[in-house]
Amino acid sequence: MRHPIIMSACLGLALAGCAERSERAEVERALQSIDAIDSANLAEIMLDAGDPDEAVAYFQTASAENPDRVDLRRGLATALVRAKQPARATSVWRQVVASPGATSADRVEYADALIRSGDWSAAKTQLDSIPPTFESYERYRLEAMVADGNQQWDKADSFYQTAAGLTTTPASVLNNWGYSKLSRGDYPGAERLFAEALSHDEGLFTAKNNLVLARGAQRNYTLPVVRTTQTERAQLLHTMALAAIKQGDVATGQSLLREAVETHPQHFEAAARALDALDANVAN
Repeated sequence: MRHPIIMSACLGLALAGCAERSERAEVERALQSIDAIDSANLAEIMLDAGDPDEAVAYFQTASAENPDRVDLRRGLATALVRAKQPARATSVWRQVVASPGATSADRVEYADALIRSGDWSAAKTQLDSIPPTFESYERYRLEAMVADGNQQWDKADSFYQTAAGLTTTPASVLNNWGYSKLSRGDYPGAERLFAEALSHDEGLFTAKNNLVLARGAQRNYTLPVVRTTQTERAQLLHTMALAAIKQGDVATGQSLLREAVETHPQHFEAAARALDALDANVAN
């Protein structure tokens, strides 16, 4: 009659042991999850707010300790691009796109690193390998740049337009598109695009400067009506002066340089030097 009692006791101990092991396993899994979350959060922080060189160091160490983690290699490649080391980034992106967990977005980032390192042909190969069903602002921005480089203007225009429609902040890509038009000699088209870029971001100085170049190329030497600081206004007058001189309108260029020097809140060395050289040349 004692056997059932002994068996029950043993079964109870076994179940208790199983429960303890199960709880321990659950705790370990929870800790692993917390570690993974902490690691992901730290990686995100390093990329978003960390110093680029510190981010590179972090991801180098983390990816070396976890060679199977494609997300850490992806983080390293991204950090290298931000640290202005695109050549090193391309070798890491090459590993990422060759891994089982690679995505079309990875190929886009790889193409970006290739462009930054000057390998336009390889970048085009990567972009061509991405399915047409994958659509993103970054993809079409790069497609436009590659088409520009190959002087495929219709393709470039189409890609720029698509990219601009895929972002809520299109100022930068509109500025790039405008510069493409400027380089082709389509000055009115360029002027419209720079103005549109500024309607989305009135503080984008490169678009202001490019807008002045487009107007100057059409012999329109009045500054556009855009919000500027006093320093920016002086810089734009300097740009307009150089555009006028390039067009052969030397007297206008002189007048604009003089206005630039007078407008700048401090000594405007570049404009003053150009004005002195021009005055000396005219005197001779």
